[in-house]
Amino acid sequence: MNEPATIRKVMLVDDDDDVRLVAQIALRDVGGWTTIALASGRAAVALAPSERPDVILLDVMMPDLDGPTALRQLRLDPRSADIPVVFMTAKARPDDGARAGELGIAGVIGKPFDPMTLPDEVRALVGRWHASTAAPRRAAAAQLEAVVAGFAARLPLRVAELEA
Repeated sequence: MNEPATIRKVMLVDDDDDVRLVAQIALRDVGGWTTIALASGRAAVALAPSERPDVILLDVMMPDLDGPTALRQLRLDPRSADIPVVFMTAKARPDDGARAGELGIAGVIGKPFDPMTLPDEVRALVGRWHASTAAPRRAAAAQLEAVVAGFAARLPLRVAELEA
């Protein structure tokens, strides 16, 4: 079983005022999380890098910038590339959860959702996301550490060459 994810701040992005209100109340009052509620994908792409939420709940179908396009833009910015994203959609399919990894998301929550269980669903999806991305992050960190160590080991020789 996955450890519960630590979530303090959630970015909720949905163009439907009612969905946004219900989800915000559930995330804040049931989940106990700070919630940034936005009505557009463009706003999410603009604010996520500086706000650094612990998770982004992203509506799939929005008029200004749909969820998949917003996701691609979030992944291109190094400041938001590692934030777990959960798609929220009224058109959820049974295989969406299994395809989450290939889509580059933490999971999918269907609408309508149960406001009383929404925080637990988000927590579980984010927990699985962190568990599945931990090994690649550790491998990348080890590779970076080796490069830095090699550079540091060669630095005195380089300095001596420059001084000569």
